[in-house]
Amino acid sequence: MDAIFEATIQVLLGDGARRLTTTRVAERAGVSVGTLYQYYPNKQALLFAVLQRHLARVAEAVEAAARATHHARLSVMVAAVVGAFVHAKTERIDEACALYRVASELDSTELVKAVARRNRAAISAMLATASDARFDDLALISFMFSAAMAGPTRAMLEGGASPKMLRALRGQMESLCLGYLRHEALPA
Repeated sequence: MDAIFEATIQVLLGDGARRLTTTRVAERAGVSVGTLYQYYPNKQALLFAVLQRHLARVAEAVEAAARATHHARLSVMVAAVVGAFVHAKTERIDEACALYRVASELDSTELVKAVARRNRAAISAMLATASDARFDDLALISFMFSAAMAGPTRAMLEGGASPKMLRALRGQMESLCLGYLRHEALPA
């Protein structure tokens, strides 16, 4: 499966979504088209599965970072979650950029919403345990924190940000999110 997913990304990057075919992916992966069709009946199903895998990796990274920092200080929580999110999105910048384009062409709205709900649930559970802050409306705070990570990351990746800007993304996002959370925290 990994070979098929990697081949899909390579064809996507080399040829674009419009020219991607299951035949090209199968050739690149070194499998027969019949084998590919056993798992994915068409191009859209294949692209959806690749997008689903990418988004699941991002959600798993956020969830793990959030679980690992329960009962920590807000600054530790933010550094861990932002670091995990940025790493998951920029580990393979080429893949992330290609999949942003694909997501808009597929009917992936529900998939994206489900991953966002996972991220918000993990963030909310984490923030509820912050040792140095408390929040009145964790659902709203978690929504904004999650959106504050997703928006700038997507803008940078789709906007062709320079390598220097991408290297600064994590620190800038930590400042943005931590500043927001500190502003919204209730007095202790």
